[in-house]
Amino acid sequence: MFVKLYPENPNPREVERIADVLRRDGVVICPTDGVYAFCCALTSQKAIDRIKTLSGRRSDELTIVCDGLSNISEYARVDNVQFRILKRNLPGPFTFIMQASGRIPGKALGRRRTFGVRVPANPIPVAVVRELGMPLVTASVKDPDEVVEYTTDPELIYERYGNAVDAVIDGGYGTLVPTTVVDIVSGQPEVLREGGGELV
Repeated sequence: MFVKLYPENPNPREVERIADVLRRDGVVICPTDGVYAFCCALTSQKAIDRIKTLSGRRSDELTIVCDGLSNISEYARVDNVQFRILKRNLPGPFTFIMQASGRIPGKALGRRRTFGVRVPANPIPVAVVRELGMPLVTASVKDPDEVVEYTTDPELIYERYGNAVDAVIDGGYGTLVPTTVVDIVSGQPEVLREGGGELV
C-alpha cells in the first residue's frame, strides 16, 4: 500500500487506514523530521521483530515516537529538569535518551532500562500516534555504509521495500540528516550524536 499524506494537513481517513495496519501487527515506512523510518505499534512484538530484521538494528537501537510531552511522561520517568529540556526542544529533530517507566513493554526494550524517545515536528507521525493511541517503535531507513538516494524519495523507498512492509507513506522528500541524540537520564544533557537539532 502506497499512501500519500501531506504534512500540512494529513488526511484523517488515510491516517486511520495506517493506524488499522499497525493495529494488525503491520510495519509501515513513515516520514519524520529526519530520515524516513520503519514504524510499528509499541505493543506488537511480531512487528518489532520484523523492523529489527528489515533495518539490521538491535533492540537498543530502536526509538519510540510519541505525540507530545504528556505522552512521553506516560512511558518515561520525567523529573522537572528533564521536562524543561524536553519542553524547550520538542517537537523537533531530537532523540532523547530517558529512563523507561513500567508502561514500556519489556520485550520492546530487551534488557535495557533506557530508550530513545522522539516527538517529530512532522505532523504525519504525530497524527498516526494519536490515531493509534500509543507510541510507535521506529528505526531509520538508511544504509549505514553509503548515502543512497532511495532513502529520501518515497517512491524509490516503495520500490525497494514495498513487498517487505505493509505500507509506505509518501510525505514528500525526506532528508539524510539524522536526529541529534541527547542523553538526559541524569538530568544533565549529554549530546551523543550531532544531527538536525541544536539543543537549547
